[in-house]
Amino acid sequence: MILRVLLAISLCAVGQGLDNGLALTPPMGWLSWERYRCNIDCDNDPDNCISENLYMAMADAMVSEGYKDKGYEYVNVDDCWMEKERDANGTLVADRKRFPHGMKWLADYMHAKGLKLGIYEDFGTFTCGGYPGSKFYLEKDADTFASWGIDMVKLDGCYSDIEDMEYGYPAMSFFLNQTGRPMLYSCSWPAYVVFYQKIPDYKKIASYCNIWRNYADIQDSWDSVRGIIEFYGNDTGNFSLVAGPGNYNDPDMIIVGDYGLSYDQQRVQMAMWAIMAAPLLMSIDLRNVKPETKALLQNDYIIMINQDKYGSMGRRIMKSGPYEVWTKKMGLDDKGMAFAFLNLDDAGGPIPISMPLYQLGLNIAEGYNITEGFTGKFIGTLKPHDILNATVDPSGVWLGVAYFDC
Repeated sequence: MILRVLLAISLCAVGQGLDNGLALTPPMGWLSWERYRCNIDCDNDPDNCISENLYMAMADAMVSEGYKDKGYEYVNVDDCWMEKERDANGTLVADRKRFPHGMKWLADYMHAKGLKLGIYEDFGTFTCGGYPGSKFYLEKDADTFASWGIDMVKLDGCYSDIEDMEYGYPAMSFFLNQTGRPMLYSCSWPAYVVFYQKIPDYKKIASYCNIWRNYADIQDSWDSVRGIIEFYGNDTGNFSLVAGPGNYNDPDMIIVGDYGLSYDQQRVQMAMWAIMAAPLLMSIDLRNVKPETKALLQNDYIIMINQDKYGSMGRRIMKSGPYEVWTKKMGLDDKGMAFAFLNLDDAGGPIPISMPLYQLGLNIAEGYNITEGFTGKFIGTLKPHDILNATVDPSGVWLGVAYFDC
C-alpha cells in the first residue's frame, strides 16, 4: 500500500506518459529466454550459458548471417544476468564472472555493429529467476540502464501485487523518459492481469508501454503457438484496437528454428505474427539454423507485412472449427490487405478453401491484384465477387496479399 501511494503521488506530480518515438513498426531482434532460459552453468556449458559471450555470439551471427540487413536489430538479455545482490549504492550489477566487462561494454559492442541492446528487469521485489527486482528502485534502475546505453527495457511482473502495477508500470515509463535516452519499453503488465482473469485497461497500457505481453509465455510446441493464436483471435478486451505505430501487442518470441514445430507450423507462426503486427523477437541458436528456417525468418514478404507502416493488427473474421480467416489492413489508404486462411487442426488432410473477395472485406469494384504471401507470386486480378481458391494443410496456413492498383 505504501508503494502504491508513493507511486500515485509521483504520477500525479508529472502526469506524463510514453514519449520516446520508438517502435513505429514492430521491433525485430533476438531474445534469449525461450532457447536459453536461466542457464548460468558456464563451467560445463560455456557456449550456451547466460553470459556476455552468448550475446556477442548472437550479435555476430545477426550481422554475418544477414538478419541485421533484414531489420533484426535488438539483442535482448533476459533474466539471470545479475549478481544476487545490488552493490553498496543500491545499483544493479551484472554477474561479474559471466559478464566480466559489464553491461555498458556489452552495449558498446552492440552499437559498434549497428545493433541495439535490450535488458530485463522486474517490477516486483525479485525477478522471476530470483534476482533483485526494481521495486523501490525504479528511478535508479532507469538511470542505470540509460548510463549503460541500453536500448530496450523489458519489465516483468513476478513477486508483485497486480494492484500496484497500474501505478508502477506508468512510473517506470516516466523515469525512462526522464533519462533523456530513448529506450523501448516492453511491459508484462497485462499478462499478469489476465492471469488473474481480469480484463486489462489496454488504452492505459498503450499510453505508457511500447509493447506489452498479453498472455502466458510461449513454449517450444505447436500447442503453445496454437493457444496464443486463439487468445489473440478472441481479442478479449479489444486489445487489437490500440495497436499502431509506437504501441504493439506482443504474443511472445518467435520459436521458429527451435525443436517443437514442423516446417508447416513454423510457417504458421511467421505468417500469424506478421498478420498480428507482432514484435519479431527470435529465440533460437543463430549459430545453427537450417536453411529453410533461415529463409522463413528472413522472408522479405513476411517482413513487409509485419513492418507495414500503418501498424494495423490483424483480426480473426471467421472461425469454423479449426479453420480460421484473418485479415490485416495494409497501407494508409486502406486499399491493401494481408489475409490468412488458417488450419489449426493437426490431423487429416488439406482443407480446400473457396471464398469471394468481398467476404474478406475487399469491396473495390475495379478489383485487386492478389499475390501469395510467402513468395510474392502473382495469383491474378480479382474483383469482389470473384472466388479465391486455396488449399491449407493441417497445422498450416495460406497467406495472401491484396492491393488495389488505381
